[in-house]
Amino acid sequence: MSPRKMKPKNKVKRVNIADDERDITTSNESIEEHDDGIYVVRKISGSTSNKPYRCPGCDQIIPMATPHTVAWLEHDQSGRRHWHNICWSKRNLRKPKVERTRNAPRY
Repeated sequence: MSPRKMKPKNKVKRVNIADDERDITTSNESIEEHDDGIYVVRKISGSTSNKPYRCPGCDQIIPMATPHTVAWLEHDQSGRRHWHNICWSKRNLRKPKVERTRNAPRY
């Protein structure tokens, strides 16, 4: 007995589309209105994040492949900043940064 041959029943031609022509939506972009202006906010998935960034909210490093938020003022794309998701959502509640020495009182 001879082995079966796998023959496709429906012959479908596959079209190769160049990467430039594809419409890949890997992030979720929205517009948010805050006290200091209108922001364009983009949620970045971990798979599209390929280098570390510094969060302006907590001044900590956002490691590679970590989901985070990118936000900028509506007409100022050069002012884009990468934020931790929680830092962006709590940014209006954050107190001003005050650097103290180790033994300084907290009041």
